[in-house]
Amino acid sequence: MVGNSEEIRFPGAAGEELAARLDRPAGAPVAYALFAHCFTCSKETVAAGRIAGALAEHGIATLRFDFTGLGGSGGDFANTNFSSNVQDLIAAANFLAERHEAPALLIGHSLGGAAVLAAAGQLSEVKAVASIGAPADPAHVAHLLADARDEIEAAGEAEVEIAGRRFRIQKQLLDDLREQPLEARIGSLRKALLILHAPGDEIVGIDNASRIFLAAKHPKSFVSLDDANHLLSRRRDAEYAARVIAAWAQRYLGEAASPVRWPKAAAGEVVVEETGRNLFQQAIAAGPHRLYADEPADFGGGDTGPGPYDLLTAALGACTAMTIRMYARQKQWPLARVRVSLEHDKIHAQDCADCETKAGKVDRIERRIRLDGELDEAQRAKLMEIADKCPVHRTLHSEIVVVTEPAD
Repeated sequence: MVGNSEEIRFPGAAGEELAARLDRPAGAPVAYALFAHCFTCSKETVAAGRIAGALAEHGIATLRFDFTGLGGSGGDFANTNFSSNVQDLIAAANFLAERHEAPALLIGHSLGGAAVLAAAGQLSEVKAVASIGAPADPAHVAHLLADARDEIEAAGEAEVEIAGRRFRIQKQLLDDLREQPLEARIGSLRKALLILHAPGDEIVGIDNASRIFLAAKHPKSFVSLDDANHLLSRRRDAEYAARVIAAWAQRYLGEAASPVRWPKAAAGEVVVEETGRNLFQQAIAAGPHRLYADEPADFGGGDTGPGPYDLLTAALGACTAMTIRMYARQKQWPLARVRVSLEHDKIHAQDCADCETKAGKVDRIERRIRLDGELDEAQRAKLMEIADKCPVHRTLHSEIVVVTEPAD
C-alpha cells in the first residue's frame, strides 16, 4: 500500500500484548478506522490489507490488529471467546483515542464483523460500521467445529483443524457464542451500517446479511459481492470491497481526501506527477510500483515520502547491496546479509583532496557497508571492491546526459 504502515503493540483487554498495524494516509488523517479480522485469521489477510490501503487513499488511517492468541499477539487462543474479542476491540479503540483519535469507522470481516456490530454500541465516537460476510448470530461459527463439537461438550475441550491449522477449542467458547444477543444490539446500533456479502458465500450464508439488514435501523445499505468467496481471497474482490467501503464512509466521516490519481507508467518507465495535496508531494509510478516523494515539513512539505536526494542515495544503496549479493552468490560465499547506510551532503571543493573540482561545492555521499556472515578477510575485501562496480555507482561517476523536452 501507499502511505505509512507502522507496526505497533498495545495491551488487550486481558493484559496480553496485541500485535497491530496502523496504516496511515500520506498527510494528516481525516479520520481513523478500526478493522477486525475473521475467526482464526490475522490482521495480514488480503481483505484487511486491501481495505486499509483503499482507506489510506481516501485520507483515513486504519488500525488492524490480531486478537488475543492469534497472529503476532500474545495470549492463549483457547482462553478467548466472542466476548473477549469484543473487549479487545474496545481496547484497540481506546488505544487509538489515547494515542491519536477515536475511531469513527469500524470494519469487521466474518466473525470480526459480528464483533464490530457488538462493540459499536459501546463506542460513542463511532459514526459508521461496515460488515463483510458477517454472521447474524455469532453461534453460527459453531458449524466449523461440527466434527469435534460432541468431544468439546463432553470433555470440555478438543483440538480442531480450521483452514489447515490446529486450534484448541474450549467449551466456554461455545457457551459464550450461544449467549450473544447480536440482533438486539444491531437494532439499537444507531450508527450508519454497510453490509457487504456474497450471495454464494458457503461459509456464512447470504441469509445472515438479510437478518442483519432487517434488524438494523436506517441509515443502512447492502452491497452484493457477487461471486467472491468468504475470505475475499481474490485480489479483485478485496479491492472492490475496499473501494466501496471507502466511498461509502465519506458520507459519514466528513470531507475525506480525494484519492490520488496515480500516473501510469509503462515497463521501464518512471512517471512523476504532482498530487496537489501539499506544495511538494509527488506521486511516482515506476512500472506497476507506486510511492510518494516529498520534502520535510521544515521545508514546506508534508514529509509523506523520501526526498529527491533520499531516493538518489537509496538507488545507490540498493544497487550496492544487489551487486554484492550477486557476486557472493556466484562465488558461493557465506554472505548472510548486506546492510548499506548512506548520507548525502555538499562540501566545499577545497576540502576534498580527491576531487577534480577545486572551486565551489561538490556532492559527497558517504556509504557504509556491513557484511554479515562467516567471511574471511580476503572475501570481505573483494566484496568491498565489488561495491564500487555496481551500475548506479558507475553511472554517478560517469558523464550523464539529461535530455529535457516538452511532453504531449
